[in-house]
Amino acid sequence: MNFSIRPLTTIAELRACEAMQQQVWAMPDDLEVVPLHLLVTVQRNGGLLLGAFDGDELAGFVFGFPGVSSDGKFKHCSHLMGVASSYRSRGVGYELKLAQREFVLDQGIDLITWTYDPLESRNAYLNIHKLGCVCRTYTRDYYGPLTDGLGAGLPSDRFRVEWWIASERVRQCLAGDLVRRLADPIVQVNATARTPEGYLMPGAFSLNENARTIQFEIPADFQGLKSAAPALALEWRLAVRRICEAYFAAGYTVTNFHHHRTHEGGRSYYILQAD
Repeated sequence: MNFSIRPLTTIAELRACEAMQQQVWAMPDDLEVVPLHLLVTVQRNGGLLLGAFDGDELAGFVFGFPGVSSDGKFKHCSHLMGVASSYRSRGVGYELKLAQREFVLDQGIDLITWTYDPLESRNAYLNIHKLGCVCRTYTRDYYGPLTDGLGAGLPSDRFRVEWWIASERVRQCLAGDLVRRLADPIVQVNATARTPEGYLMPGAFSLNENARTIQFEIPADFQGLKSAAPALALEWRLAVRRICEAYFAAGYTVTNFHHHRTHEGGRSYYILQAD
């Protein structure tokens, strides 16, 4: 695919960004949209609003702004990234994140943070596996009750990832040189099974602080599960909450994410390592 990445500058492009937000997150109205006046203000005061364009058509965008970390250092807060449905799985999001990285490096900042739903396998694969982010922060109901089509009906629990964009780890990851094999045995800490309809169910969870490297499984298609079996989706939300809160408190960090294709549609696993 041939597309260009550049700042959104015209009123028409900014309106297209508003419309894309509604489409990507299936918003019932425009109350949740980051509006044009805020997009412009942030962009003209040190923030970032980049679009991926296929000719004149907006295929995706990324939006962020400077922030301050808990230790008082400057960082970049990446607030939104969206890709139009017709352009997904074509590398648009990845290229937008690379362009964001270059912009932030030029500002002299080495950390970008953002949040995402840890049950979204596609986002996890991009953020953790492809970009090289790490995560050690889990927040319950981060945004409160949501009304959009992706998040409505469940607590808005979120991972906050850290992307250390100047680190050797990230450079090797982006170059495809990062060795992903782990020397330590990997211990599975959650049992999973299938319902008669074929949906993945969370099973027993055990805290094993003697293992240096652990993994736990999540549904490969959480939105499909949520649509077909909302009660089971809530079980998964609470199960992942228990696992992550326990292991983060014990000093573990998410360092990788694996997805294996199967005849059932795939199996997805987080990898955590002890600090």
